[in-house]
Amino acid sequence: MYLGIELVLALCAAPVRTLFGFEIEPQFNEPYLSTSLQDFWGRRWNLMVTRTLRLTVYNPIRHVIKSNVGSTWANYIATLATFVVSGLMHEIIYYYLTRVSPTWEVTWFFVLHGVFTSVEVAVKKIALRRGWRLHRAISGPLTLAFLAVTGNWLFFPPLERNGVVTKAIGEYAIMVDFVKDKLPLHLFS
Repeated sequence: MYLGIELVLALCAAPVRTLFGFEIEPQFNEPYLSTSLQDFWGRRWNLMVTRTLRLTVYNPIRHVIKSNVGSTWANYIATLATFVVSGLMHEIIYYYLTRVSPTWEVTWFFVLHGVFTSVEVAVKKIALRRGWRLHRAISGPLTLAFLAVTGNWLFFPPLERNGVVTKAIGEYAIMVDFVKDKLPLHLFS
């Protein structure tokens, strides 16, 4: 999925760079190097959406409830709320892609990640107070494995069931052919 999104973004960025002479801000920061769910979702994956959700969901919820539940619980509740909103946004996107009623698998993917991200943060705080830290050679593969397992369990099945992957591959091919036809040949030599 990462490579597909990177390809689409690169194809969109090339004309902007050519026509306007500036770079579009990257949307990913080497997500395959993530050492935790917090690192993946907060600093490496889909950065524009991360910033938008932080400003529109996480920060306001945290601010409103902090005085009632305290800073720690406000962080956890705001994190979970942010993941729920992301899940609902993805359900809408899936609906527009498939025109099939939601199965809520995608929302559960994000709820699960919200819960596990909050648990991870809590466990890391306790571990750091005790002077213990999981080495990145262990935490990195564990993070990627969790993403792969939960993604294959809850995130990708609705797309695969409804033929979105096959349609997307066909559309990528059409887009590449269109770009090749419209750009001067010397760019592909």
